Amino acid sequence: MSPASAARRSSADVEDNPTTILDSTRSYTGKETDPAAVHLEVVSDYTAEAFLAALKRFVSHRGLCRTIWSDCGTNFVDADAQLRALFTVSSPERRRIIGQLAADNIQWRFNPPSTPHLGGIWEAAVKSLKHHLWRVLGDATLTFEEMSTLLTQVEACLNSRPLQALSDDPEDLAALTPGHFLVGSVLTAVPELSLLDHPPNRLTRWQLLQRMRDHFWERWSKEYLHSLTHRPKWLKKETGFDVGRLYLIRQENTPPTRWPLARIVRVHPREDGQICVVTVRIAASEFTRPIVKLILLPVSDADVEETQA
Repeated sequence: MSPASAARRSSADVEDNPTTILDSTRSYTGKETDPAAVHLEVVSDYTAEAFLAALKRFVSHRGLCRTIWSDCGTNFVDADAQLRALFTVSSPERRRIIGQLAADNIQWRFNPPSTPHLGGIWEAAVKSLKHHLWRVLGDATLTFEEMSTLLTQVEACLNSRPLQALSDDPEDLAALTPGHFLVGSVLTAVPELSLLDHPPNRLTRWQLLQRMRDHFWERWSKEYLHSLTHRPKWLKKETGFDVGRLYLIRQENTPPTRWPLARIVRVHPREDGQICVVTVRIAASEFTRPIVKLILLPVSDADVEETQA
């Protein structure tokens, strides 16, 4: 086992809107912890040249990958005919792409026909992205530069999500994120005032992009927190609220890429032994919070595997 870049094994999914291509990268750390980092690129059409150009940008940012997984053409049921042709077995476009990848020592592997579920990791990331992104965009028309800027900011939001505690040290409030596998640290955004309460017709073009980013963050972060609260850890008959454990704090109006983290320092059980209120430490301060505002983060790879089961 040897160290490798986050992009060494990647998967690709092409959105049926002719402006975007989505590359989802996976990294392996020796166990089955899967950061599922996401890289987003914009393309102008479905040609092999556009795909290879996006791939070159991806490799320049993330490093050379060795294996790319994707659906085959028949899995794009609702996609444009040109998109399906790009991934069809007999397609000359596909042969050109595979030839170029082979020259770069990159292997492109396809799922069997009618099995899009085999790409569960990247399909889940793409599904969540598309569900919120297209609702945020609405009928807006963006230039190539504007779309690239928006997707890059959305990518940072996706890759900022906390996966598990970095350690069980009570003094450590850091969480592992996909950003650690990409840049070696937590991804952050430039602090800006939210424009969600501002009427769109009063904003400039770039302010509209910021508003779209804020809208996406508001929708997607709530969905991610909701998914964490339904994991198996919470369905077992145990308190789960141990002193020293790392938790996400459910707060309203958090800035993009910011995830409030805290450690429990004291629990306050009721007379029947149930814990409804705890004292948490956030940075250098302590606060009392109800447990409904806390979302448990796994500590070990075993916990991560349990939540993914």
